[in-house]
Amino acid sequence: MLVPKKVKHRKWHKGRSLSRTVETRGTKLEYGSYGLKAESAAWVNSRQIESARKTISNFIKREGKLWIRIFPDKPITKRPPELTMGGGKGPVDHYVFPVKPGRILFEMDGVKPEVAKEALRLAGFKLPVRTRMVTK
Repeated sequence: MLVPKKVKHRKWHKGRSLSRTVETRGTKLEYGSYGLKAESAAWVNSRQIESARKTISNFIKREGKLWIRIFPDKPITKRPPELTMGGGKGPVDHYVFPVKPGRILFEMDGVKPEVAKEALRLAGFKLPVRTRMVTK
């Protein structure tokens, strides 16, 4: 799964709410002809990205090319259950990518439009954000 090799800071602050902002970067198709665009905001973890990638590659039978436009680099910490308050921040549990509306998540090329549409629709079910397919 997707995990950074090395990070500058092991633990990050949580950050502000994603709900009212829109994405300014990564909003246009750069590599492929078809893309999966986020319509809502959420944290997408590495398991969800991998699940969507597998769904797409399985549906297109490894034809064409697929680009993943997001990488989970934000560390999320978690304390063990039934622990008393205090004792500091817990260890890093997993990594996420904070998705804002407008971000292109996946791009693909080299397949028919109806195949791309169905593959991206199925991948959208694996993600915690509302998505739609965009074309060049």
